[in-house]
Amino acid sequence: MTEVPTLGATVPVILSGGVGSRLWPLSRELYPKQFLDLTASGSTLVQETVARLAGVPGLTAPLVVCNQEHRFLVAEQLRENPLGPARILLEPMGRNTAPAVAVAALQAMREDPEAVLAVFPADHRIEHPEVLRSALGNAVAAARDGWLVTFGIVPTRAETGFGYIAAGEPVDDDEAVLRVERFVEKPDRRRAEEYLQSGGFYWNSGMFVFRASRYLEELERLAPEMLNACEAALETATADLDFIRLGAAAFEACPGESIDYAVMEHTEAAVTLPLAAGWNDLGSWGALLDSGEADEAGNVLLGDVISEDSQGNYVRADSRLVALVGLRDHVVVETSDCVLVAPRERVHEVKGVVARLQREGRPEASLHQRVHRPWGSYEGLALGERFQVKRIVVNPGCSLSLQMHHHRAEHWVVVRGTGRVVRGEDSFLLSEDQSTYIPLGTVHRLENPGVIPLEMVEVQSGSYLGEDDIVRLEDHFGRA
Repeated sequence: MTEVPTLGATVPVILSGGVGSRLWPLSRELYPKQFLDLTASGSTLVQETVARLAGVPGLTAPLVVCNQEHRFLVAEQLRENPLGPARILLEPMGRNTAPAVAVAALQAMREDPEAVLAVFPADHRIEHPEVLRSALGNAVAAARDGWLVTFGIVPTRAETGFGYIAAGEPVDDDEAVLRVERFVEKPDRRRAEEYLQSGGFYWNSGMFVFRASRYLEELERLAPEMLNACEAALETATADLDFIRLGAAAFEACPGESIDYAVMEHTEAAVTLPLAAGWNDLGSWGALLDSGEADEAGNVLLGDVISEDSQGNYVRADSRLVALVGLRDHVVVETSDCVLVAPRERVHEVKGVVARLQREGRPEASLHQRVHRPWGSYEGLALGERFQVKRIVVNPGCSLSLQMHHHRAEHWVVVRGTGRVVRGEDSFLLSEDQSTYIPLGTVHRLENPGVIPLEMVEVQSGSYLGEDDIVRLEDHFGRA
C-alpha cells in the first residue's frame, strides 16, 4: 500500500447499461431512464452525470459502457459534452457492473497503464455537484495509493431500500477516507433506524475510484474467470463507426456480478469516502417524489396537471391533461400510450406489470410511441387496417438508409424544413407543404440537408406495415 505509482490521468467511466423497469412507463427497455429528463432540468441523467464533472483537474474524455441497443442514444446525447468526445464500449448483453468496469479498465490501460478510473452510474442525481468534485480529489489521491475507494452516502433517513457500508478507522491522519469493515444488505426498518442513530453506516452509492491496474489485480485474484472472459471480449472487439463492439461470444460466457459481490466485499483494500452531496439513485417513483419540488399540498406535479383537494401525489403528464380530485398518496404517470396509477406504498410492484407485458410480447415494455433512431425519431399517430400514419423527424445533416419495402407504399408530406428525396433514379428537394409518393418496391431515401430538423408526416398503406419490412441497401450507421 505504500508504493506510489506514476501519476496517471483520471478516466471518468460512465455505466449506462440499466433499463430502469421500476420507472415504467416512462423508462423502457430501449429508452431507459438515463436518457430521460426526469428532474425537469433540461438535461438527461447521463448528460448530468458527465456535466457535473466539468472543472475537475486531470480528467480525460469519458469512457462509456452501454448496451449495444442504446449506442446511438449515448452518442447523440453525449455528442457535445464538457469533457470531450466520449469513447463508447458496447456490451452485446448485460453482465452487471463488475465485467463492465473490467472492460473499461482494460481499455483505459491500453491508453495509460497508470490510469485511475472514476466510476459513476449514468442514472443518479447529485444536488450539490461541487461537493462531489471536491471529494473526488481525496478519492483519486487514495486510489493512487492503491486503495479501492467507494463513496459512502451520509444517510439522511432510515432507508430500507439501499445497501449500507459499515465504516471503520481512517486510513491516515486526515480522516477523510475510512476503512470498510463490511457491506450490509438492505436492512429492515429497525436496523435502518439503528444504523441512522449509531453513525458509521453509509448508503452504498455504487460510485468508485481506483487505479485500473489495482482493480484488475483484485479481479484476477477473486474472479479470474470473469477477467479472462473480459480480456477475450476486448481482444475480439471490433470497431463499428465510433464504437468499440465487444466480442459477443466471449462476453456472453462472462459471469455476471456486481463490483460489490465480485471484488469490494472480499478485498482488504476497500475504503469509503463519506459524501453528503444530495445523492439520489432515482430508482423509483417514490424517489422522484422525494427529490421533486412539491407544492403546498405535498404534490409533485409535472406537465399539464390540475389538482383539486389532493395531497402527497407524484403526477407526470407527458401528452395530455391529467386532473386529480381527492387523491391521496398516489403515483400517476401518463405517456402517449400508457397510464400508470398506483398507491405510493405499492408503486414498486410496477415491475410485475413490466414482466407481464414482456410475457405477452407487448411493445409497451420496450418502446415508446416515439422511437429514437440514429438519424432522429418517428412517432405513431394512427394505425388501422392496411394504413399507418407517422410523424418523422430527421436531424440536420442526417439521412435514413437507402431502402425498399415489399409490402407497403408511402406518402410523404413535409411539415417543416427541407428534405432531399431519392426515389428510384430521381433525386429532388421537398420544401414545406410539398409531398411525394413512394410506390411499393421502389428504392428510396430521405435526407435532411438543412440546418433545422426536418419534420414530415408519413402515410403508409399496404398489406403489412411492420418495421421488419425494410430492406436496407446502404446505411451511414452500419445497419445495411
